[in-house]
Amino acid sequence: MKLYLDVLSLILAVVLGIYVFLKKINEWRHVSSLGEKKHSLPPGDMGWPIIGNIWPFLKAFRSNDPDSFIYNLVQRTYLFGSPSIIVCIPETCRKVFADDEHFRLGYPASTKQLTGKKSFHSIPNSEHKRLRRLTTAPINGHEALSMYIGYIEEMVVNSLDEWSSMKEPIEVLNEIRKLTFKVITHIFVGSSAESIMGSVEELYTDLNYGMKSAAINIPGFAFHKALKARKMLTKILQEVLDVRRVKSEVTDPNVKRGMIDLLMEIQDENGHKLPDEDIIDLLLMFLLAGHESSAHVAMWAILYLHNHPQVLKKAKEEQEEILKNRQSVEKGLTLNDIRKMNYLQKVIDETLRRASVSFCNFREAKVDVNINGYLIPKGWKVLLWNRGVHMDPEVYSDPKEFLPERWENHKPKPGSFLPFGAGSRICPGADLAKLEISIFLHYFLLNYTLEQINPGGSNVYLPLPRPVDNCLAKVVKLE
Repeated sequence: MKLYLDVLSLILAVVLGIYVFLKKINEWRHVSSLGEKKHSLPPGDMGWPIIGNIWPFLKAFRSNDPDSFIYNLVQRTYLFGSPSIIVCIPETCRKVFADDEHFRLGYPASTKQLTGKKSFHSIPNSEHKRLRRLTTAPINGHEALSMYIGYIEEMVVNSLDEWSSMKEPIEVLNEIRKLTFKVITHIFVGSSAESIMGSVEELYTDLNYGMKSAAINIPGFAFHKALKARKMLTKILQEVLDVRRVKSEVTDPNVKRGMIDLLMEIQDENGHKLPDEDIIDLLLMFLLAGHESSAHVAMWAILYLHNHPQVLKKAKEEQEEILKNRQSVEKGLTLNDIRKMNYLQKVIDETLRRASVSFCNFREAKVDVNINGYLIPKGWKVLLWNRGVHMDPEVYSDPKEFLPERWENHKPKPGSFLPFGAGSRICPGADLAKLEISIFLHYFLLNYTLEQINPGGSNVYLPLPRPVDNCLAKVVKLE
């Protein structure tokens, strides 16, 4: 018996020793190598070799409390293949977002490979400023977007009418995705939009699931499937470019111009046009970012409204008042109408805060940087944790409650409201997203209600937060 206990004790000691050794490898590799500078690092835990803290991250985000991840980790960590600093303090977020001199984009390898070398996720700041100035004018500011209001209206009205006529419940999220994808392809691809619509929707779903996954190109992994989707999307967009180039040469009057035409015309200071590969990377990114977030936010807004009857009532009354005051000669919404949707904008902002569709933004230190007395070493990633800021009770009282009234006369402090990022890399499609959501909610509130099949069901949070059943429901037209 004594021999048995001695052997068991030895085995336990060896296992414990191996456990401690493995847990220390990342610490030795990334922290101890900094020498004396390591004492200026924020506290934290670097996790296991190679995988770092990905398991506690996945465990939290697969639970009903994704924010428990940051409660258990204090800033320093190892995630997405890199030593990282998690930042949840608004003022620190603001500093990092605004400091292009010391920080560059720091997205995971999977994101960079899937979006391409010339997407906004990969290009340096100087090139980003030039391309952003040239390419985002049509989707920046409500004045520029006013030309799309009629088209978005038509798509929304037709889609809602179609959904309400269906006898069986629909996955509301997927249907709104189709709607927002129609809008973004219309803006960016113009006349070629209809030709690619059906063939690319599922490909974009596969691409999105691989964006922040481990960059493992082996069948069965999300990244492998996403790479195949990118290859197919690249082929489809190349065909669109080829056809568009031929039609532009013969000046076909039936071709409706889109962002694709602008990208084909852009020239650098030497008169060189963008290669097709670069145009495709930009289109691929715009089409992905331009429909996923809008669809998720619109769906969450519907759910939050129907779970808060008083908010729903107030939001609906505002839309009824806008309809009542509309000029008799006006057939649909105008930019002026949308500007009057003051309470609805509070509902949208609160949805953006509460749902936090993008859980973090990625930056990388170009040099050693000291912020708030802590060192961020050169080459380390900075994870600007949007969810952590939006759900911090010191920033937003009762953060788990859906309270549009919190935005009454409230101007968020810099770095405290980050649904679209901040700084020079702020999402160029923010205005378009809010315009789409406003138009969608206007017609939904006036004419429809939601009968959810699984109310109170569980949610998943990766790659974006959504109900497990994608909001399975019946859209019911009001009498």
